[in-house]
Amino acid sequence: MTHSKQGKVFLVGAGPGDPELLTIKAAKTIGLADVLLVDDLVSDEVLLFAKADTRVVYVGKRGGCKSTPQAFIERLMVTEATQGNTVVRLKGGDPFIFGRGGEECETLRNEGIECEVINGITSGLAAPTALGIPLTHRDICHGAILITGHAGEDAKTAPNWAAIVATGLPLIIYMGVSRCESIQRELLSAGMSPSMPVAVIQHATRHDEQSLITTLRNLVVDLIVSKLGSPAIMVVGETVRYAVSRHQILADVQVVGA
Repeated sequence: MTHSKQGKVFLVGAGPGDPELLTIKAAKTIGLADVLLVDDLVSDEVLLFAKADTRVVYVGKRGGCKSTPQAFIERLMVTEATQGNTVVRLKGGDPFIFGRGGEECETLRNEGIECEVINGITSGLAAPTALGIPLTHRDICHGAILITGHAGEDAKTAPNWAAIVATGLPLIIYMGVSRCESIQRELLSAGMSPSMPVAVIQHATRHDEQSLITTLRNLVVDLIVSKLGSPAIMVVGETVRYAVSRHQILADVQVVGA
């Protein structure tokens, strides 16, 4: 099929998993797509908003697993848009929060291709909310830090944990389960209390959601016992004490209202 007009690319956040948390705008945009480039963590139910003749290409991206190279995904977006197609790059969570949306927008702009970003609910918000944990609380903290636990080990890319701990703000750690032992060690070395509450939430908002509430001291051991794994969000901070009591507590954490 020959196209005379250049297409457009939408970077769409599919949210944390529950298809009912998809925004109206995201659902409408999925319905416009000629081509859907779908990440690994996107729920199958979300794809039901697509047209029957939409071409679906799975471009799985998950930390620690074999993934489609980012350069290939970007070339595919450019190629499809150049051929006149409406391309929807469907990402778990939000495209601009650990979703590489900034890189993709830059590539598309450099190629002269129109790009629009449609936000989704990031798992770093949805996961704590699923347990009743606020990211901010007037009595405890006036902010929160979203950070990846998957950063490199060298000095240029590794987080400055001492500076982070010094803020006293709760930490919302993405992609940290596989490196929880290192993260625990760094936080303790930076002066964080061993009794600091920690929550780990796997598959937040999905039917198979599981969670753990523990302390920084017991994080590694309790995580092994719980058998939770990726994808999961770790929440480290006093606001974890507001977690709802229906979730199993494996350590001496005093939960507000429990």
